[in-house]
Amino acid sequence: MSNAYHNPVLLQACIDNLNIQPNGVYVDLTFGGGGHSAHILKHLGNKGKLFAFDQDEDAHKNALKDPRFTLIPHNFRYLKNYLRLYGITKVNGILGDLGVSSHQFDEAERGFSIRFNAELDMRMNRQNPLTAKVIVNEYEPKQLLQLFKEYGEIHNAAKLVHNITEARAEKEISTTDDLKDVIKHCTPKFEEHKYLAKVFQALRIEVNQEMEALKECLTQCVEVLESGGRLVVISYHSLEDRLVKNIIKTGNTEGKEEKDMIYGRSEKVFKNLTSKPILPTEEEIKNNTRARSAKLRVGEKI
Repeated sequence: MSNAYHNPVLLQACIDNLNIQPNGVYVDLTFGGGGHSAHILKHLGNKGKLFAFDQDEDAHKNALKDPRFTLIPHNFRYLKNYLRLYGITKVNGILGDLGVSSHQFDEAERGFSIRFNAELDMRMNRQNPLTAKVIVNEYEPKQLLQLFKEYGEIHNAAKLVHNITEARAEKEISTTDDLKDVIKHCTPKFEEHKYLAKVFQALRIEVNQEMEALKECLTQCVEVLESGGRLVVISYHSLEDRLVKNIIKTGNTEGKEEKDMIYGRSEKVFKNLTSKPILPTEEEIKNNTRARSAKLRVGEKI
């Protein structure tokens, strides 16, 4: 299934690796257009349940009309609390397709895309008071430097921040085109698109607290998964992938191996089912260019 809202990435690989039990309880952390959720429901019996999270109001109109399905209109960082509200303490599988939906990129006024001129927004939850415009115009230079280095992995972050602070002293940087114009002299030749994508990624991650939310969510996934339950996560950049890799390898997002107090052996939380991540095929990338950076990792709770 694909729809105009969002074309689900690595769909069959996700469904296969969730190892769906007909009467099990499953979670879709990133509902979006409902493509992954619709396919999970096809594999569930009458007693099966699927809970989906999405903080973006635009996604709520895609809610699936099925008695086994519940859409929770909140950030997945509140996974445990909201499942508990529905009387759920353990689940059989969790799927996360991280990052931005096709719809969010394609809606010009959301300010996620470098393709359109729009207000510097980038909020997934439009109730959030923090926008990319606030960050660009009000953050201290050292805060900007840290976020561009950490979240954008931008090599000339100091020059970038200098250009932004000089420009905003003259007038507010309000739109995506304003920002692109301000930083054009920082952009390496022949790498304009890649560079801008990193700048926009860094701002988007900060606006939505994506790394903090993902750390909280993955930590809770360890707690709510049943023994034998599967964690299936698609990431799109190295920062996300590192956290997913760490949680599957060590049971925590820092990647610290916990040792058995008596024997000194590493205490494994997950059986790693993907020593190398599953990548999209050339055919899928051709049909959906946003799939090109996707990496799928799978862990089974021990």
